[in-house]
Amino acid sequence: MKRLTPADLDPRSVYFLMTSLVVPRPIAWVSTVSSTGKCNLAPYSHFNNCSANPPIVQFVSNGEKDTLRNVKATGEFVVNVVSDHLKQAMRITAANWPSDVDEFKIAGLEQARSSMVAPPRVASARAALECRVRQILPMGEGNMVFGDVLCFHVSPNILVDGRIDSELLQPVGKLAGANYSTVHRVERLDLPVDHAKAVADYGASWGNAASQPPAIA
Repeated sequence: MKRLTPADLDPRSVYFLMTSLVVPRPIAWVSTVSSTGKCNLAPYSHFNNCSANPPIVQFVSNGEKDTLRNVKATGEFVVNVVSDHLKQAMRITAANWPSDVDEFKIAGLEQARSSMVAPPRVASARAALECRVRQILPMGEGNMVFGDVLCFHVSPNILVDGRIDSELLQPVGKLAGANYSTVHRVERLDLPVDHAKAVADYGASWGNAASQPPAIA
């Protein structure tokens, strides 16, 4: 196995190594508005959950981009989930457009009014999270934006028995370069029965209705 250290590589090589190995990454398709009311929409693949109670998400902006300037100015953003049918529009918004360009318009996307924040949602997104900025933390060359989730929007078309079905959501993940992945098939992986009994594994009892997550009303 080849051994590499960051000191052996130039920064660009380290970047491509990391983005080729930390895969697939979920994509936060972040909509914001500027202090003057200009809409912006851009995808960020350094994105994840931080907490469920309270619900907190985070994404990372490398450099001072429009999204980061907007969340600093207004304290609000929306994370739109990128499903397979939206991947080309998402790719268009990933380009480095000038600040005066509305990515909703350039990508042919309709806006939907949010419930609790000013930034609009992507109307055709199958799910979205309205967020208020909790903290912005500089980290290396990036800025980690933490947001409290104020409101979830979930299409009934991705629900099965009141629970989100990943095969219906078809979330898009980021790979290296301009490469992406999409969830079309989900494989359940349980522990062997003896191991599951030994550790009282939550996943092993998934078939037990009492152990399942609550359905969305």
